[in-house]
Amino acid sequence: MDIRSRVLAVLNRQKPDRVPWMGDLDYWIAGLTSRGELPERYRGEGIFQLHRDLNVGFYLQGYFPYRSNYEGLQVSEERRGDLRLTRVNTPVGGVECVEKYLPESACWAYLERYVKSWRDLPAVRYWYEHTYYEPDYQLAQERCELIGDLGLVLCYLPKSPLMELVALLAGIRAVTYAQADAPEELAETLTVLRSKADEAAAIALASPAECLMIPENLSSEVVGKRLYNQYMHEYEESWAGKIKAAGKYSFIHMDGTLSGLIDEVASAGFTVLEALTPAPVGDLSVEELAQRVGERAVIWGGLPGVYFSDLVSQAEFDRFVISVLETMRSEPRFVLGVADQVPPGTSWERIRRVSELVEQYGEMA
Repeated sequence: MDIRSRVLAVLNRQKPDRVPWMGDLDYWIAGLTSRGELPERYRGEGIFQLHRDLNVGFYLQGYFPYRSNYEGLQVSEERRGDLRLTRVNTPVGGVECVEKYLPESACWAYLERYVKSWRDLPAVRYWYEHTYYEPDYQLAQERCELIGDLGLVLCYLPKSPLMELVALLAGIRAVTYAQADAPEELAETLTVLRSKADEAAAIALASPAECLMIPENLSSEVVGKRLYNQYMHEYEESWAGKIKAAGKYSFIHMDGTLSGLIDEVASAGFTVLEALTPAPVGDLSVEELAQRVGERAVIWGGLPGVYFSDLVSQAEFDRFVISVLETMRSEPRFVLGVADQVPPGTSWERIRRVSELVEQYGEMA
């Protein structure tokens, strides 16, 4: 079976010949690009050939299949060396975000988020109330034509309103203080964010993508059961249901500690729980994840990103991958993936090694 046939078999709860191997190489590719080390043949559409040559299934890099337009406000961006400053000025106040580029991980880190206190929430509400979306399906359409037997075409919905605040706009501390100091302001803001998220999600639902992901970046040590049940579960359950009704596969991106929320998230109706990071990096083993999730969703992940680095020996890497495959080959509800990124600086040989181990040890029982 080819890679696409394997992963579709699992998504439809049928038995493939081997465990599917689908890896997120986004940061690794970004690291190669920033250092000028990505061969020309792998740039642009060459990304598909890169995955083929490494024998890695393609499903990311996903993207939001809509554009944001603004009325009645100004959004500006300024670069100062390795800093990026984004300002949003509205008639009711301005907010600013400061990010720093980290070349070692080929990504941006927040130094300051837009919301410093609940007093910034009116500006955020105005910003989102005056944001309008339009479809941007071109990349998804191109990938539908190019993907072939290599993998899947995936696009993003917005995060749930709470995670839009926690992960992007404010951070958990500012959200916690707002809940204590100005609960009405927080509630009003979440209502506005939900309305706009639904608008954007409806556009994503109509995209050519066969898989749709809510990229929550959810960790149970940051968001616990109370916040999840109060603010997130209904949004996720609603859109997972709409994605299923549209004949598509629904994903949630977890990417954090799992024990405190895995039962709640598994009950939301997603086809796939993606980027599940097992012990010893996460807080549950693959076997424990299988027991906790049961038949409710496909478990996608299993290989912590750090295992691709030089911090882990080749012998330990092989041992760990083989042990994960031993569980995943037992029944068709697992996809071997990275939780959540192959880090910059990883050797080409270690990435290739995964498919070799899948061929050797990943045959379904």
